[in-house]
Amino acid sequence: MSLGALTLYGYWRSSSAWRVRIALNLKGIVYRSQSVHLVRDGGEQHREDFAAKTPLHQVPVLEVDGPEGTVRLTQSVAIVEWLEEQQPKPPLLPQSPLLRARARELMEICNSAIQPMHNLSTLLAVEDLGSTRVAWAGPRIAMGLASAEAIVAEVAEQFAVGALPSAADAFIVPQLFAARRFEVDLGPFPTLRRIEASCMAADAFRKAHPDQQPDAPKDN
Repeated sequence: MSLGALTLYGYWRSSSAWRVRIALNLKGIVYRSQSVHLVRDGGEQHREDFAAKTPLHQVPVLEVDGPEGTVRLTQSVAIVEWLEEQQPKPPLLPQSPLLRARARELMEICNSAIQPMHNLSTLLAVEDLGSTRVAWAGPRIAMGLASAEAIVAEVAEQFAVGALPSAADAFIVPQLFAARRFEVDLGPFPTLRRIEASCMAADAFRKAHPDQQPDAPKDN
């Protein structure tokens, strides 16, 4: 089915926007990328034109120009769930109710338990309080990954919740990238690393990687 013209507002290194790029690629959905630089000039997310799209001043924003007009969706979990409902095939969630719950559990560990700990606004506040980004974010990311590792160690096959990639993988891969940025030792998480390797062998994941985005620094 046609979803209309889609524009994804994001930032090359945003883990939240990255998740949505993976989901769109897994679905084979064509979209246009629009960069919102989160650092330049104090952060383009605070500009009036972008703030009109989302009062939270955050990426991602998925803008949908469809037959009923233009709608904007925010928050990666909501966007991924909407894509799944609008275009069920190929699925982003497994058929098994238990595995669907495990996939959502992994998504929320990344989305709610880990990512807010290294969100830019959080890190700026941490620096104002006298700590450093690595000292603050590293141990908290590791704690969340330990929880995710315990889940995938029980249910993973080639991918996080089975033999096919799912929304869970779309959340795990960006989170491991962020973990490396904050100098987290990934040695204790062998299943997550194995899943990441399986994902990065697939075009949908490779094309979504930050280094492949139009707004990625050329010397990155």
